Amino acid sequence: MDSARADILAARHQLQTRGWIPRKAEGFRHLPPPDAAVWLGDETAQSAPGCEAHPLAGAGWTLHPIGHSPQGRVDARWLDASDALQRAELWAGLSAPLGAGDARDADDRAEGDAAPFSWAHRALCRHGLRLRIGGTPGAERGPREPVWLQLRHQPRRAVEAPMLVIEVLAGVHCVLVETHDRQSVACKQPVVQNLQAHIVLGDGATLQHLRIATPGAADRIAHHLHATLGRDAHYAQAMVASGSRYHLQRNVIALQAEGAVARSAGLLLAADAALEHQVRLSHGAARTTSAIEDLALASGSARAVVNAHTRIAPGAAQADVRQRLTGIPTGGQPKLVLRPHLEIHHDQVQATHSATWGALSEEALFYARQRGLDERTARGLIVQGMAGALVQRCFADDPLLEALDIDALLRAAVARHLAPGLEADHG
Repeated sequence: MDSARADILAARHQLQTRGWIPRKAEGFRHLPPPDAAVWLGDETAQSAPGCEAHPLAGAGWTLHPIGHSPQGRVDARWLDASDALQRAELWAGLSAPLGAGDARDADDRAEGDAAPFSWAHRALCRHGLRLRIGGTPGAERGPREPVWLQLRHQPRRAVEAPMLVIEVLAGVHCVLVETHDRQSVACKQPVVQNLQAHIVLGDGATLQHLRIATPGAADRIAHHLHATLGRDAHYAQAMVASGSRYHLQRNVIALQAEGAVARSAGLLLAADAALEHQVRLSHGAARTTSAIEDLALASGSARAVVNAHTRIAPGAAQADVRQRLTGIPTGGQPKLVLRPHLEIHHDQVQATHSATWGALSEEALFYARQRGLDERTARGLIVQGMAGALVQRCFADDPLLEALDIDALLRAAVARHLAPGLEADHG
C-alpha cells in the first residue's frame, strides 16, 4: 500500500475512533455542522455522478492577473494528493490536526473541537495548490513593488476537499483576491466543500487578502484558514460571504512573533440561509495588534452566527486588541448570534470588545428618504456605507480599495441581499 492511501485510511480511522463534532462543542453549538458522512461523500444524494470538471474548464484553483499590476515572482505548484510524493509536498511543514484528547490549553481544545473537519479533509483531499510568493526581480536594490494576484476556485466535484498553502517571503507585500462562486461551472448539483487553507507570512511580510465566498443556496461549505505571522508581519483579511444550506468560515490566526499585526473584517449576508464566521486570534508575543470587525445582515428565516475569540498569552505584553460585532435584521425573523470573547493572561494590554444587534437607525433612514430615495435604496446606501467603512478600516489603503473596485463589489452584494435577484439601482 502506498503512503498516500495509508494516510487517507488513517484519517478515516481517526474519524471513526474520535467521532464527529459533538453537539455540546462550544464553538459549534449555535450552528452544528452536518455529520461526517456528508463531508466524506458517503451521503447517498451527494454520491451521484455527473459533476466532474476538468481544470482546463476553469474548475479547481486558477491564477489570474489583476489589471496591469506587478506580478512579482510567484512559484505555483498544482499537486495531486493521490500521488505519494506530491501529497507529501502538499502537506510539507504542516502539522497533523489535533484530537480532543491532545489538548494542552484553551487554544488546543478549540482546535480539537474542529479537528474532525481536518481529518475529513485529509481523507477526501485529492488536489491542492502551493504558492510561494517572492518579490519583483531586482527589488533587492530598492523599494519592493507589491505582488498582485487573483485566485479563483470553482468546484470540481459534488463532494470535494480543496487545499491551499501560501507562503509569503520575508519583506514581501502581496495583495490577493480570492473568490469562490458557482458561476460558469459545469457542476449544477448541490456541492459539499471542506476547504483547508494555510498561510505563512515571513518576517516583515504583508498580505492584504480579499476573500469572496458566494455558494449556491443548497451548498454545504466549510472553509478553514490558518495563518501564522512572523516578526512585524501584517495580515489583513476582508471577507464578503453569503449564506447557504450550511456555510462556515473559520479563521485561526497566530501572532507568535513580536510586532505582528492581524485585522479581520467580515460582511456576512444571510437571507433564508445559514452562515457562521468564526475568528480565533492568538497573541503569543509582545507588541502584537489585532482587530476583528463583522457586520452581519440576516433576513427571513436565516441563522447567522459570529464567534470572535482573542487570547492574550502571559508573555504578550503591550498587546492591543479590538473586537466589534454588529448584527442587523433586514426582514422576517432571522436568528442572529454575536459572541465577542476576550481571554487575557497579561495585565499590560489594551483590549476592547462590543456587540450591537438591532435594526437600522430610523433617523438615518428618515434623512436618506428626504433625498427622494425609496426605502430599499435608502437602506442599501446606509448598509453599503457601513460595509465600506468596515473594509476601509481593515485595509487602511485608499488606492487598494479603488484598484479592486471595492465600492462596486459591496454595492452589488448588499443589493442582492436586500432584493434577491435584483441589481442595485443607484450608482
